[in-house]
Amino acid sequence: MRTSDFHYTLPEEAIAQEAIEPRDSARLLDTRDLSDRRFSDLPAMLRSGDLLVVNRTRVRPARLTGAKDGSGGKVEALLLRPLGDGSWEALVRPARRIRAGTRLRFGGLLAVVVEEPSQGKVVLRSEGGSFEDAAETIGEVPLPPYFHGRLEDSERYQTVYGDRSGSAAAPTAGLHFTRPLLGELAASGIDVAAVELDIGLDTFQPIATPDLESHQIHTERFGVGAEVGAAVERTRRRGGRVVAVGTTVVRALESAADTAGVVTPQTADTALFIAPGYRFRVVDLLVTNFHVPGSTLVVLVAAFMGPAWRAAYSTALARGYRFLSFGDAMLAERAS
Repeated sequence: MRTSDFHYTLPEEAIAQEAIEPRDSARLLDTRDLSDRRFSDLPAMLRSGDLLVVNRTRVRPARLTGAKDGSGGKVEALLLRPLGDGSWEALVRPARRIRAGTRLRFGGLLAVVVEEPSQGKVVLRSEGGSFEDAAETIGEVPLPPYFHGRLEDSERYQTVYGDRSGSAAAPTAGLHFTRPLLGELAASGIDVAAVELDIGLDTFQPIATPDLESHQIHTERFGVGAEVGAAVERTRRRGGRVVAVGTTVVRALESAADTAGVVTPQTADTALFIAPGYRFRVVDLLVTNFHVPGSTLVVLVAAFMGPAWRAAYSTALARGYRFLSFGDAMLAERAS
């Protein structure tokens, strides 16, 4: 399958450069009939007995500004993921001046570069202090590279229900929810369950290979509790639908499901690449933003919606919807 089949032209002016307020005033395209709605209409667009599943992860304050130990040259590191041995994978700038053995100081943290940078990525090992303490004391929440606007409050790049720090980027479909909207969903008989998936920056990168089969999908850590599987089972019994808020939730739920669609509790790494031809086991409806052309996220949406994904994107562009992280959203139904 050709990667070019999942490209589309995204004008610069269509990329959202401000966070709309209130959150739930964002536009919501109902792709079932291509009608224009607001995100605040979501309770009326779902049914009593449906289950909404969200990603509870928060964005880690992972951008660290420091200096080379000794020379004092300024350096910036973006912590991507822990490697399990006290080391972290990170993006560093300026990477061209970093070599294996270089020591970097970020506040009370002294870290050494374990190996030569590859595409700006390095492995850092602590020689004093901790990465977690440095992130909490001097770290900043990283914003998407295509966002050139300004946030008055960094919490605007967090969901209102997030309660566990671990991602390098926000689960952006969840940014549209407000506390009152969650209350309306509950009053409408729509349950909410939460999974965890630590989002890495690779998820947003365009696929570099000419065909999907040659692309090596990134891995991400996810966690699905027993209560989620029980909620999915209750929803099925009463004839409700499972509504995933964001592609990260789709990936977590589908990774945790067996061939019969039973969701089992687990915490693991997933390298699931959802592309056209994949048989969905759990998710019935998807709430998602509009994604980077040629990314694995667009491929997942195409797998979920079938060929209708392209009409949805074209309609959104023609009607002036805002794209990417701080943009508008759509509600999609799984293709039969």
